[in-house]
Amino acid sequence: MELSHLNTNTDSNRPQSPTVSVVIPTLNEERNLPHVFAKLPSLITEVIVVDGGSTDRTVEVARELRPDAVIVQQTRKGKGNALACGFAACTGDIIVMIDADGSTDPAEIPLFVDKLINGDHFVKGSRFSHGGHSHDITALRKLGNDGLNMVVNVLFRTHFTDLCYGYNAFWRNVVPALDLPDVTLPQPADGSKLWGDGFEIETMINIRAVAEKLKVGEVGSTEHERIFGESNLNTFRDGFRVLRTIFSEYGRMRGRRGAGIAPFVEGLKLPTANPVPAPPVVTPPPAVPRVLEPRGYEPAVNPPAPVVVAAHPVAANRHPADPRRDTGQLNRANRPHEVGTRRTDDINKLRKPAFDDLGMGPTRDLRALRARALDDIGSGPTQDISKLRSRASLDD
Repeated sequence: MELSHLNTNTDSNRPQSPTVSVVIPTLNEERNLPHVFAKLPSLITEVIVVDGGSTDRTVEVARELRPDAVIVQQTRKGKGNALACGFAACTGDIIVMIDADGSTDPAEIPLFVDKLINGDHFVKGSRFSHGGHSHDITALRKLGNDGLNMVVNVLFRTHFTDLCYGYNAFWRNVVPALDLPDVTLPQPADGSKLWGDGFEIETMINIRAVAEKLKVGEVGSTEHERIFGESNLNTFRDGFRVLRTIFSEYGRMRGRRGAGIAPFVEGLKLPTANPVPAPPVVTPPPAVPRVLEPRGYEPAVNPPAPVVVAAHPVAANRHPADPRRDTGQLNRANRPHEVGTRRTDDINKLRKPAFDDLGMGPTRDLRALRARALDDIGSGPTQDISKLRSRASLDD
């Protein structure tokens, strides 16, 4: 599976104070530009004016009002081609597309930018939700817009409230997801428009944003009546062109999914305010196999190392014949290695004679005295009685 576009810019490196480019397609709008330019907010860092071959002073007025404005000549006919040429010329982080006839309010641009900074990839204006309104749409156009809106929401599982409104803003790095017609292609010889060069561009952009799984948001917008001039919209012609665009885009989306082309959003990372570095990978040591020993087996234990006691500094300098004991050696704290060995042996040697004297010796003496007493008391009188008896028998 491959991505539909190579995207080197990701959500994770979005600026918190982005630069903003505004694209304004024009065709004979010299009287409307002063009103539009006067409402551009201060956060706009780049103005791209795309001219479609105006015969009035549209280009001159744009340069007079905004000397730093970038003037681009579109390569083919149609609003779609004008927008594509303007997107290609933008250098800002965010691109906003508005109309030059005064119907879209440039003062609402900060609302779009704020939603983009808060995580959306693509934000579109809505005249029928979030507090939006229209001073220009007719009842017939409103009915057609609602029907087309319902078809898109069913086919693409979206929640659009205003499909055909052309007030949009998006991050410049998602322009490849829109896959607009190549601006370098020539105009067809018969004077027709390439698919995507006409008014269907607005519907195409909205549908491709959701087809590529971009996070799409909406903000309320107020549509005003055109200030000067006449609109080029045709209710039935443009309505059927939008319906054709919907089904064409649905088939395109199913074909790309069937071909294994992943949505564009899979090449983008989720925005993170404070990226957390990944923890280092710690490889555990290899497991040591357990060896079962036969019953009764005792592993060999190394004998403890002998304790070497340093000689007392005084005893080391004493004469060998000196009978005095080393008083330092009498301190048990200085001989921790002898507490359980030699001292215990000395106590046992002292204890043994004491038990013998108190228990064994006196017991033997008592037994000897008792035997003598019994002999004196028992054997002597017995002998006397025997003698008396023998004398009595003789006398008789």
